Amino acid sequence: MGAEGKQRTRVLILSQDLLGPQMAGPGLRYWELARVLSHSCAVTLAGPLSGAATHPACALVPLTLADAQELTPLLAEADVLVSNGFMLYHYPQLTQLAIPWVIDAYIPSPTEGLAYYATQPLDAQEAAQQANTAMLNRFFALGDFFLCANERQRDLYLGVLAAAGRLNPHTYAQDRTLRQLIDVLPFGLSAEPPHKTSAILKGVHPAVPADGKLLLWGGGIWDWLDPLTLVQALPEVLRTHPNTYLYFPGPRHPFVERVPDMPMHQRTLALADQLGLTDRHVFFGTWIPHAERSNYLLEADIGVSLHFPGVETRYAFRTRVLDYIWAGLPMVVTEGDSLAELVRERGLGLVVPPQDTTRLAGALCELLSESDARSRRAPAFAATAQELTWERVAAPLVAFCREPHLAADWERRFPNRLPAAEPASSEAGAPELETENQHLRAECAALREQVQAYERGRFIRFMAWVKQQRFANRVRRR
Repeated sequence: MGAEGKQRTRVLILSQDLLGPQMAGPGLRYWELARVLSHSCAVTLAGPLSGAATHPACALVPLTLADAQELTPLLAEADVLVSNGFMLYHYPQLTQLAIPWVIDAYIPSPTEGLAYYATQPLDAQEAAQQANTAMLNRFFALGDFFLCANERQRDLYLGVLAAAGRLNPHTYAQDRTLRQLIDVLPFGLSAEPPHKTSAILKGVHPAVPADGKLLLWGGGIWDWLDPLTLVQALPEVLRTHPNTYLYFPGPRHPFVERVPDMPMHQRTLALADQLGLTDRHVFFGTWIPHAERSNYLLEADIGVSLHFPGVETRYAFRTRVLDYIWAGLPMVVTEGDSLAELVRERGLGLVVPPQDTTRLAGALCELLSESDARSRRAPAFAATAQELTWERVAAPLVAFCREPHLAADWERRFPNRLPAAEPASSEAGAPELETENQHLRAECAALREQVQAYERGRFIRFMAWVKQQRFANRVRRR
């Protein structure tokens, strides 16, 4: 029972990413949100599990993402659902929810998807983006409360919501700012400062002396990021700072069963080999266990986050930069995203143009030449980190889950949808609603099959299916 004698809201959080010792951004986000919500709600966190994972503050349930029915008993025990909207691919019954659905859209899929598929054949890119856009439109019509990472993303998603008819007199009357429909919940930081428990490279690796200077690429090597300019700039840095070393601690995503190794990883390996830097000044590791990442962050001298110019960058929110802030690690980042603006505004490091080897080398040398790069920026880092703790940034979600409710326009959009506390409707409109639900389930299953077919390489059959569907749509329109 809560402080006011009310029953604690039962919150179900779904993660599409791996949960366990080695977590990437999405898994870590839901792990931490579950922890914060558990202070006021009864939380169940469900997703793919790694090893014998246990959560210190909530129930942890395994999901395969392959059996839609595995979710049904969990939904029956929940008062509110929190998940990425693309979970519809795995669980099409989410279209029939009678409980409030909080959709977390902190990954800007409309733009990141373009970058994710950009190395594939054009027909495959078009098909994947078409399928994902159709799914995006579906769940933005269904959600009761939406979360995004920054104000730029919020503007993007307000456009999506407008196209879905969600900017209407009902949602406007509820809140003219529309913060009760979509609000900002960025990635957060632990309120506990990092502690170093062991040395990682300096004085441990035979090629890295104890007094070496370490550059840290604090996350995966994705195709939309630019590690190549960093490797290309390193020889110039070594001319004046020969005791400098670059470490990529986790170039590949830990969820190897579902996230493929990206071509940029192999290109970076090849470039380091070509320049004769591999295992001399450039090192590649494996994904850092979450509990050990502070050792890397505190041993490093400079954190680096580089990306290409483009629309993906405009709406991105690089979680590795949050780690640098947490550890008070001076950084060099590429301009163009909201966190680069924060780095420049707060003096947390240096910001460089994209793909500019000379400017990047100069910025790295400038920071390496500072004898007190960490200490003189410590107050700015501490103040920024305090603003970004999980407890602070999660406030909009905590408030919603304490008093969950369907969206203000739910009755207009779904006249037979009822709050979980009421019985299912037996009104005359129910058969029509069930027909619509069957259509939605079939549509979700078809969209899910599109992406799965593409990902399994059944490209020719997949494109034939697309052609058939387009023909069928033309026939129906006649």
